[in-house]
Amino acid sequence: MNYTLKNIPERTDKPRVSGYTMAMDKGLSLREVEDFISVAGEYVDVVKLGWATSFVTPQLEEKIAIYHQANIPVYFGGTLFEAFVVRHQFDDYRRILDKYGLSFAEVSDGSIELDHEKKLDYIRRLSEQVTVLSEVGSKDAAKIMPPYKWIELMRAELEAGAWKVIGEAREGGNVGLFRSSGEVRSGLVEEILTQIPFERIIWEAPQKEQQVWFIKLLGANVNLGNIAPNEIIPLETIRLGLRGDTFTHFLGQNEHTS
Repeated sequence: MNYTLKNIPERTDKPRVSGYTMAMDKGLSLREVEDFISVAGEYVDVVKLGWATSFVTPQLEEKIAIYHQANIPVYFGGTLFEAFVVRHQFDDYRRILDKYGLSFAEVSDGSIELDHEKKLDYIRRLSEQVTVLSEVGSKDAAKIMPPYKWIELMRAELEAGAWKVIGEAREGGNVGLFRSSGEVRSGLVEEILTQIPFERIIWEAPQKEQQVWFIKLLGANVNLGNIAPNEIIPLETIRLGLRGDTFTHFLGQNEHTS
């Protein structure tokens, strides 16, 4: 930090288990990636190349190399996994992960109908190759799962080998964990947390109000995902109580938030 302030929550250090920030790259140029890392790389734990953007991204190897040189792992969005699976090309997908030197992969079923036992099998097989992030929830706003089902799916996917589970929200933050207005389904989140440890969940929260809600609920070191590159620094100030939304939240606390 550039100077000292008292009563600032303690942030975890990389490599983090909690306090994780997943940034979403939806098509940054090589120069933009370099600029992004120079400003915010310290606060980024992993970068997702959104949905299947990697299929059409020029200079993909060069882009991944820039992130890796900054010790920031990269993974392809879950939609790309689904695109391979629905075309019966799972083995091809595994070879693609190796080709690009990726150490993370996302397993999801938000856009396709996938038997859950089959999804668990994909998680088990991929977890022998890479660190698996498993996404729970549908991209279809009309599909509303009850809390017990979220818990059941998350628990099974963690047991199958997922390092963390991701709560679906899409890049807009208007499905899954959230209503179409972007409002958090607070009862759902609180019910999930009665059964699943908070450090094992990455909450997709692209909107500022959503980030604030989770930080107020779970503290500075909640895991948050689908953060736009230009929102990484603003998010860090929210985590530290240095933006109006959380300005008084950590003041006067006798213990650091961790």
